Formats: sequence, structure tokens, C-alpha cells
Amino acid sequence: MKNIQHVFFDLDHTLWDFEKNSDLTFQKVFTINNINTDLTSFLEVYKPLNFEYWKLYREEKVTKSELRYGRLKKTFDAINYRITDEMIDVIAEQYIAFLADFNYLFDGTFEILDYLKDKYKLHIITNGFEEVQSKKLINSNIHHYFDKVITSESVGVKKPNPKVFNYALEVAKAESVNSIMIGDNIEADINGALKVGMKAIHCNFNKEIEENDIFITVKSLLEIKQYI
Repeated sequence: MKNIQHVFFDLDHTLWDFEKNSDLTFQKVFTINNINTDLTSFLEVYKPLNFEYWKLYREEKVTKSELRYGRLKKTFDAINYRITDEMIDVIAEQYIAFLADFNYLFDGTFEILDYLKDKYKLHIITNGFEEVQSKKLINSNIHHYFDKVITSESVGVKKPNPKVFNYALEVAKAESVNSIMIGDNIEADINGALKVGMKAIHCNFNKEIEENDIFITVKSLLEIKQYI
């Protein structure tokens, strides 16, 4: 791609292995609080519910507190595990507190960032909670690669809202025509970026999406080298 000067990355599910780190966090929280249920069974129910809640959160249909409580409450109800609202609140708080203690990154993260860092200005645009995203970047030792880190909470709306991308471009002193967004979520990352005139690369690590003519799809981070 020609004329690219700024590369914006999503964080969770793109560089930072959210699923693995989240599973380990729940394991820690359940152990601390003596939650005696099968973790695998819990996660099988929780993960699709969490996905649904994050979609509602992006669409401004639930609040941050409703997301954090609701995804847990519905999961425990679904697996018929009796638990108090007070304990759900404890788990919700501890989950956020401990999430950045685990910092597995996707294969190729350091290599692709080292490859890009001297060629482009690198930035992060994330919908993740502000209080934990910076910890993830620091604890996983990738914070220094990025010039600007933009969280949706700092803007007041979430990706794919154009305000997030336009704000990120302004903060980074970038223009849409010389910028590219790299992320895993087609709705939030790819379509959001394309709507403001940025280019986009979709990280299709689960190989669930067919290739298309609208945006580039890669199945690993190192494939990005073929395009920028």
C-alpha cells in the first residue's frame, strides 16, 4: 500500500490474546473465591454471552456496569449455579483487576511491531476499559511501540462510531488517506475505519471470514508484511 504513514492497531483479539488471558483470569478469580463450578462449562456459556454484551455496549444499549454484571449473572443462571449479587460484583471487580496479570500475545506480535516501528507511526484504538488497557500494554512489554493510545472511553463513544476514528486521527496528527486500521472485528474495526476513509486489514485468525474485495484479510500477524 502506498502513502501509509500511520498504522492503528486494535488491542484485544488482535495483538493481545484476550481469550487465553481471560480464561486464566477466571481461573484465578474462581480459585480465590472458592467458586465450585466447572470452569470449562462456565466459559462455554460465558463467551457467547460476553460477545453479545460487547455488541450491545458498542451500540450504547448497555452501560459499562450493566455489561460487567449482566454477562456474569446470565452465565451463572444458565449453569444453575447459585451465587449472590454481592459475589458477582466481587468477581466482576477482581476480573478487571487481575486481567492484565496475564499477558499472552499472538504469535508474531513483537516481530511485526519491530518490522513496522521504523517505517510508520504506530497507534492503538481500543474499545476496552480504560483502566486496564494501559496495564495490558505495559505488562506485555509492547507499550513503547505506540505513539498514541486512544480508548473509546476517552472519546465517549465506541468503535465503529466515526467520532472515535476521527478523534484518533486528530490526536495522531494523521489523515485518513495516509492511515490504516488493523483489527479483528469487522463491525468495529474494519467497517468503522473504512467509513472515515482509512484503509483496513482484518485479522482473521480463526479463519471464519472468506476473503473479499473490500478489505484485506490476514490469517496471521506476519502476513501484514505482504501489504505494508
